[in-house]
Amino acid sequence: MSTATSAPAVVASDAPPSYEALAERFAPLFERIAEGALQRDLRRELPFEAVAELDAAGFGALRVPREHGGEGISIETLALLLADLAAADSNVAHLYRSHLGFLETLRFQRPELQDYWYPRVLAGQTVGNASTERGGNALGSLNTVLSRDASGWSISGTKYYATGSIFSDFTRVSAALEDGPGRRFAVVPTDAEGVTLEDDWDGFGQKLTGTGTAVFESVRVEEEWLFDRVAGSPEATHEAAFFQLVLLAVLAGIAEAALRDASTTVAGRARTFNTGSGLPFRDDPFIQAAVGKLAAKAFAARSSVREAARVLDQGLDAAAAAGALSPDFAGEAPRELFLGELAVEKAQVIVPELALAAAQGLFETVGASATSTKKGLDRHWRNAQTVATHNPIAFRARSIGDFHINGTLPEGLNAIGDAVKQKR
Repeated sequence: MSTATSAPAVVASDAPPSYEALAERFAPLFERIAEGALQRDLRRELPFEAVAELDAAGFGALRVPREHGGEGISIETLALLLADLAAADSNVAHLYRSHLGFLETLRFQRPELQDYWYPRVLAGQTVGNASTERGGNALGSLNTVLSRDASGWSISGTKYYATGSIFSDFTRVSAALEDGPGRRFAVVPTDAEGVTLEDDWDGFGQKLTGTGTAVFESVRVEEEWLFDRVAGSPEATHEAAFFQLVLLAVLAGIAEAALRDASTTVAGRARTFNTGSGLPFRDDPFIQAAVGKLAAKAFAARSSVREAARVLDQGLDAAAAAGALSPDFAGEAPRELFLGELAVEKAQVIVPELALAAAQGLFETVGASATSTKKGLDRHWRNAQTVATHNPIAFRARSIGDFHINGTLPEGLNAIGDAVKQKR
């Protein structure tokens, strides 16, 4: 949780800083995060220190628009930085997904909400996420309820997969309305009375993202903490794609980490096999080829993420030009927004496969000693597989095919719940 009180300075130029400039700025911090990544994984130590340093350095505020005092970087630049951070520690990059998604949503909100929240983000405060319920809610509905009485709004319910919330100042909670259909978001302080956050995530990968249970017991909600959400709106379309893009950037970073560890391990290895060329591994053409293939997979993953991010930028620009960033917008969402979702879906089909292949390929370049738990090389595959499960690839592939065959515009992931039983 951040304790920052002042915003990082914005560069004087009218243009946002380039990826190259930001990569250089954050490189020392990313290197420090990378140095502790293995030990944190082995000891299951949550990266509070790393997150505090990133918050203080303004990492979570990079997408704040320049007209609100931020650096206003593009989604493309952010995706590349996230991949770099994920190469250092995929957990740390992943846990920022909730906060960065909140920032994207804020672009579509009323000016008074933007004026309330942007200064807090610039001061280093962050927002986690508490949307998914573990079971018992029908698809499209929620058991968490937002209600109102004479004293104001309150929210009650239990969430799971509350990624990033344990590190954050606030968390954004999705809730049904007590008095009618629809749902809203309530952004509440994580230290508010009635909020309990548990670090009980038991997945075999991404173990340090703070992904656990969140309980809300009659938590008071201020008006400035309430956000509307309309299914199928430009905001919902863009945010759904953006949330998935962050995961893809994490996967691209994991592939880079696998390449880094393979290269380092091979370069320092003296032992070889009589069935090989007899040369040191670093000079063996077969091992060189294996590392080369791994590098190609990492390159392809990063390139796919970058292109998907570029198309998302185009969609957001088109939405701004059409006035679709306004909460009062009543027209059709620009087609470019859907093309952004489609680009992300295409990347979703291929990037997980590339990252998993890179993590597996790491072990094709080393000996049995590399399986030592102390080396933690298995964490790249475990982390990649965990991230890859967040949105079933089969559904994304079907959506892409439907678009190219029938012209059907894609639908972003916006609801998870129990399936309705079909009558036979």
